[in-house]
Amino acid sequence: MATAVARVLHISSRSSSPPPQLNLNTSARSAPSAIPNKHIPLCPPSPVPVQPLDTPPSSPPTKDPATHPSSLLHPPTLRYDLFSSDPPLYTITADKLLAALEHMLSQPLPDPDKVFPWLHGLHADNQVQLNFFVARRRSVRRVPRCLRSITIVKARGDLSTSRLRGAIAPDELLASSPVGRDAFLECDPRDGFSVRNFQIQACKLAMVSDIIVYGDDDTPTSETAALARRISRAQRLFEATNSLPQGLYNTFILADSFSDVHKQHPQLVAVDELGQLTGNISDLCYWERYEMCTMSKASEISRNVFLGPSQDPTIKCDAWGEHDFDVLIEASDCAQIPDALVMQYVEKRLQKGDKRVQFEFPSSGNILPPSWSHAEVDGLLATCRWIYNLANPQDVRRSKRRRDEDDEAIELNDMAPARKLLLHCSDGYTETSLLALAYYMYAERVQAHEAWVQLHRDKRRNFFAYPTDVSLLSQIEPRILQESPKWKGNVLELRQPKWMANLDGSLPSRILPYLYLGNLLHANNPEVLRQLGITQILSVGESLTWPEDVQEKLQWPSEKLMMVDGVQDNGVDPLWNEFGRCLKFIEAGKADGGATLVHCRVGVSRSATICIAEVMNELGLSFPRAYCFVRARRLNVIIQPHLRFTYELLKWEEYQRLRRKLPLRRELEWATIAREIALMNKPYSR
Repeated sequence: MATAVARVLHISSRSSSPPPQLNLNTSARSAPSAIPNKHIPLCPPSPVPVQPLDTPPSSPPTKDPATHPSSLLHPPTLRYDLFSSDPPLYTITADKLLAALEHMLSQPLPDPDKVFPWLHGLHADNQVQLNFFVARRRSVRRVPRCLRSITIVKARGDLSTSRLRGAIAPDELLASSPVGRDAFLECDPRDGFSVRNFQIQACKLAMVSDIIVYGDDDTPTSETAALARRISRAQRLFEATNSLPQGLYNTFILADSFSDVHKQHPQLVAVDELGQLTGNISDLCYWERYEMCTMSKASEISRNVFLGPSQDPTIKCDAWGEHDFDVLIEASDCAQIPDALVMQYVEKRLQKGDKRVQFEFPSSGNILPPSWSHAEVDGLLATCRWIYNLANPQDVRRSKRRRDEDDEAIELNDMAPARKLLLHCSDGYTETSLLALAYYMYAERVQAHEAWVQLHRDKRRNFFAYPTDVSLLSQIEPRILQESPKWKGNVLELRQPKWMANLDGSLPSRILPYLYLGNLLHANNPEVLRQLGITQILSVGESLTWPEDVQEKLQWPSEKLMMVDGVQDNGVDPLWNEFGRCLKFIEAGKADGGATLVHCRVGVSRSATICIAEVMNELGLSFPRAYCFVRARRLNVIIQPHLRFTYELLKWEEYQRLRRKLPLRRELEWATIAREIALMNKPYSR
């Protein structure tokens, strides 16, 4: 029996991404794989805002922690045994570590203004970064006393196995230095400018942390203790250098073995001794892929023809549902257009009773105008015809159309059953888009612009097509419609709307049924927004540039347009204060039965932040889960809320829990979230 052999994304156990300047010693299989067709768009920071120097931006009105935040690890002399005094080291049991971590997760984060711009990274020699931020504040390089965390460090640094929650490797925080001069890394970038330094946050937080050192079951205690002494000496140097009280931060050695921790407190273990993810700790790379599979789950686009993702055995998501497919057509960059022999072979296997027979078809973007050949178009149309014949044998039997002798279509006998076919690819929405759009045009006899809208709006399929697909399908549209089984021989009257000319292949990203995320190009194409059922536009920091008569012509009321002004993507301007009125505007559009497009310039930072806030508010998701939810649905681009926006969203999670009368508890700490985001972005970095 023939079976499908689909290429799937492998998500193995792995450590998170270190800063670029660090050398994290992990195996090659530990690195996450990139999701095809996604990319990180350029997001140059906006100019410094025009604002009085003595008037800092407002910030989340949440409970402000004390100057010295609460911790169960300080002072250590009250609860923990002294391991050695020079330098000071203490021992901690797994149960006390768990209690300390849970206590820290329940403490409100400091006000963003108290920790930024320090968290951005302000190296003394980086004049570009300093000039941008120092112009607004005095003493911006001073270590914030309101910030305190817990950092777990694994001896030997191999995080692909035996990894505790949030653990990092020694070379992520310790600098290589002569013996007796142990110090933390200078992780702040020496040059350039960025407000998205997610890769340095684990090291930044380690400097203001109590640090717990542990090893796997094969690591001698002496080796773990040697590492702990180095870290303790680095803490003393950091305190002295920054005029902090000695003993403000301390180092602990975990007294229990890793295997005992796994048995007694499995909720502390992210990766087990065999290198398998336990599922006890949220993993952002996993959840992004889970949300991608959920979003693109197989669904019917035309009778008996479905569109969906390739099955991924590492993701606990039934991407194909209960459908029993007969034929799997995988879109692949390496494939060639199938000829009649391939189709005949598949037909014969089906006649023998085989299920899930598979073949490949070239992926979207591979047939390039104006260099495409007639043979390529012939093959595309022959494939569409063949798919239709398998999916609709009853229509073929009823049809009186004559066929040419060289027709590639397989002649079906009178008793041939209807077959279910799945067009699939790794992400479920990119490589298959050319074949899916062409087939939909052929089977339903609709023009290219109608296929774009109907697949997205009526069939609820999120998809991304390349600009070359727009051009190709627009050029061969007459032939597709004339060869359609629904063509009655009447004269073709093809009319292409103006908005189609401005379409680059992508549509705004549907995040929720009533919420879309897009860029300024999408916002300035109001005709296509109308086609999608979008009735409101929320502009975050970027103004619309419609022609004067468009708003009146489309009868777009002014109350359906909202502008959030004075918020630049510069790492300084807060967005928290706008959450309330933005979400109220979105809710009004939902109540009216419409949908809202949220946009900024690129559609990845300011507008993405608002969409994440709405997902948290509407679905009750934590920030990490909501981030992955939106990131997966942004399709071909990687959302990039900068550090401050991300931190504000973590504060928004606190607010959401309090609003729902739940105890304050973060799912993940700031350092872990930032580290995971750096890991997710690493495969796409240029």
